[in-house]
Amino acid sequence: MRRVAITGLGAITPLGNSVDAFISGLERGENATQYMPEWEKYTGLRCLVGAPARMQDEKLIPRQNRRSMGRLSIFAVQAAEQAVKDAGILPAELSSGRLGCVIGSTMGSAESINEAFETILPDHDLSKLTSTKFFQCISHTAALNVGQYLGITGTVMSTNAACASALQAIGTGYDIIRLGGQDMMLCGGAEGLHPTVVGSFDVLFAASSTFNQDPKNTPRPFDARRDGLVCAEGSGIVVLEDYERAQKRKAKIYAEIIGYNSFGNGNHVSESNREAIIACVNETLTRAAVAPGEVDYINAHATATIQGDKEEAAAIRQIFGDTVPVSSLKGNIGHTLGASGSLELIASLMMMEKGVIYPTLNLQEPDKDCRGIKHVMEPLKKEIRIFLKNCFAFGGINAALICKKT
Repeated sequence: MRRVAITGLGAITPLGNSVDAFISGLERGENATQYMPEWEKYTGLRCLVGAPARMQDEKLIPRQNRRSMGRLSIFAVQAAEQAVKDAGILPAELSSGRLGCVIGSTMGSAESINEAFETILPDHDLSKLTSTKFFQCISHTAALNVGQYLGITGTVMSTNAACASALQAIGTGYDIIRLGGQDMMLCGGAEGLHPTVVGSFDVLFAASSTFNQDPKNTPRPFDARRDGLVCAEGSGIVVLEDYERAQKRKAKIYAEIIGYNSFGNGNHVSESNREAIIACVNETLTRAAVAPGEVDYINAHATATIQGDKEEAAAIRQIFGDTVPVSSLKGNIGHTLGASGSLELIASLMMMEKGVIYPTLNLQEPDKDCRGIKHVMEPLKKEIRIFLKNCFAFGGINAALICKKT
């Protein structure tokens, strides 16, 4: 099995449209949550807060390419371009057949899907749809558009597992390189913010609605006053590369991926389960040949839902006790769903580089069910040699990934 390095990063986030802007926002303790007045027209929607990213420079993408891209695909293309540049990938390498991409999302562009139905439904006239709308709506829209735009001729795949999509994409790319299928992979996730997506959480009482008039105080991961997640959007893309190849070309290596695991809990379609989380994390530790005491930081999934935070905290408590620092970044950027695993991985890599752990924003009083773990509530200077990234999605889909400093 080949070793796998991370050699490039790209990010479009609610805190800014670059990795530097993203990290600067985290360092300043910014919260991207906003009141969304345009959502007031949707009857029955209680959650009126979101964390939007800013569409910027999209017209730099030629119209011939852009017309098949919904909002999330534009984000993915822009983040992929950043990652390619950061890794120093040459144009010839993109079309070499030895570079591929795996990019996931919760679904196709929710905005485009909504537009398609609004176009069709008044008189059921399918001829009103544009020829490219389909490509904005299909589930692998981010992967296909990045592949087409960059001229990628290697493996092109999509992982569509809601909040675990991006981490599954990175884990899949990791396995493909380890097995020799490709030398380099662009991996990650993308998401577009739309009230129809927010509504799917709202009907499950999983979206924040208490703080509509006080948006900077939500979401509140692990906090006693948490009332649900805040949906967000953006894209995070990382370049994975055969470790020896990266060394030979003297590429910057952010970290080495040393363990990955993903499986379902078979227990409940929408509720997290601590036993399944424990099994997933323990197997990831085993595959990485890492003991719990060797982990220096845990980037928690922690969406600020009552059940999810409680179950994840219980799993961390059982495996790691109260010695390993834990934080969630969703207090800063909301829940970017299909992009969350890759964006939060990128932030964790930058924490590793800078020797600092960013705290869980809005965590003021840990809930009684979330205590017994080492919450980071203020910036913490610490050397990070090994960190664990968690993601847990609807359908009981758990994913975990471990990175090591080189």
